[in-house]
Amino acid sequence: MSETPEPEVIELASKVFDLARTGDADALAAYVDAGVPANLTNDRGDTLVMLAAYHGHPAAVTALLERGAEADRPNDRGQTPLAGAVFKGEDAVVRALLAGGANPEAGTPSALDTARMFGKTELLELFGAR
Repeated sequence: MSETPEPEVIELASKVFDLARTGDADALAAYVDAGVPANLTNDRGDTLVMLAAYHGHPAAVTALLERGAEADRPNDRGQTPLAGAVFKGEDAVVRALLAGGANPEAGTPSALDTARMFGKTELLELFGAR
């Protein structure tokens, strides 16, 4: 049985999700270092990495990955941060995720499938696809 979180917890989580969306890498790092879970998810299963990646913040992605966030953790729709970054055309985020161990074949659709769908040949080459 799940309990409803205290209002203060919800407020803190909302603040941390906003930091991921705006890309405040230093503040995110400080919160995770202070105990906020690196893989904190919202009500749609989006992690902090997913939000930072989707909004184009490679430094925030890197800071979270360095603190144990999972590069390939999918949201509730099966989407990964890497596929989101490919979709949004965030090449610097793609490189940060790959450096952090992201798998281009993870998720539905995968980053590889997304790159193929949009004809992103430079990313297909980066992923080692033929």
